[in-house]
Amino acid sequence: MTTLLWLQASGCGGCTMSLLCAESPGLPDLLADAGIRLLWHPALSVETGAEARAILDDVAEGRVALDILCVEGAIARGPGGTGRFQMLSGTGHSLMHWTERLAAKARHVVAVGTCAAYGGVTAAGGNPTDAVGLQYDGAHPGGLLGAGWRSLSGGPVINVAGCPTHPGWVTETLLLLAAGEVPALDGYARPRFYADHLVHHGCPKNEFYEYKASARELSEIGCMMENLGCIGTQAVGDCNIRPWNGEGSCTRGGYPCINCTAPQFEDPAHAFVDTPKIAGIPVGLPTDMPKAWFMALASLSKAATPERIGANAKSDRVVVPPTLRKPR
Repeated sequence: MTTLLWLQASGCGGCTMSLLCAESPGLPDLLADAGIRLLWHPALSVETGAEARAILDDVAEGRVALDILCVEGAIARGPGGTGRFQMLSGTGHSLMHWTERLAAKARHVVAVGTCAAYGGVTAAGGNPTDAVGLQYDGAHPGGLLGAGWRSLSGGPVINVAGCPTHPGWVTETLLLLAAGEVPALDGYARPRFYADHLVHHGCPKNEFYEYKASARELSEIGCMMENLGCIGTQAVGDCNIRPWNGEGSCTRGGYPCINCTAPQFEDPAHAFVDTPKIAGIPVGLPTDMPKAWFMALASLSKAATPERIGANAKSDRVVVPPTLRKPR
């Protein structure tokens, strides 16, 4: 039996809401089938008050073994490094205190969502609460636990980043850990099973992207990279390969990818739906593509854009259907 304890720190709770959308199987069946015992979750467990405090104390004192500690939300270290901006009610201690104490007892520690991983939206702007991720402060190693911190298994914090993170990314990580395997991690400690993909992979707007047939407004169905801030060609994630609920993703819903799996995505220095340009050229080019190659490809693609694709890109629906070809 694998034990799991979940803390919710400074965040919106959206990653738990996303996790509840796990399907085939749903979350309760998945945990039961994998032999994962949920010791406590502040939003899903029935234990409250003294019962919840007893569970936390038992784990912290080593009376109950903890295999996986999941933390959702950034850690508020303020004011003045006390962590008292967010207290765990009834315990007299901050979430910062409990996170540090329980992390020391866990075989594996998982940061669920970009806030827990890097600070995320909670750390945006002036960051008055001094919020950080578990092992990163933005893109910089450090955070609450420090760059050199390691769990009892010898590994760093596993950053299942996303805002909210995909339920499949969380459940796949938990299943691997329960089976005695640790997922391979990328340079920001994100599981490579999703971080080796780009949001661009499987995007329904890829035909428009290939011809640089661009939407000008959010209601249009063309590629959103050129004018509407989409950076799916740079953002890691398999969102369009295994969409939410089998159907949804940001780009499938007509909204640009904002790279929510990355550190500091929350402060892009421009509106999320604007594409920064220099001399009409987007500043953020696709991953691994030199600027000269992109310019040459874009010019050729636009010159070769079929009428169907050019017309549909600037419409809110398909107005020109594919050409019908008679069989030979």
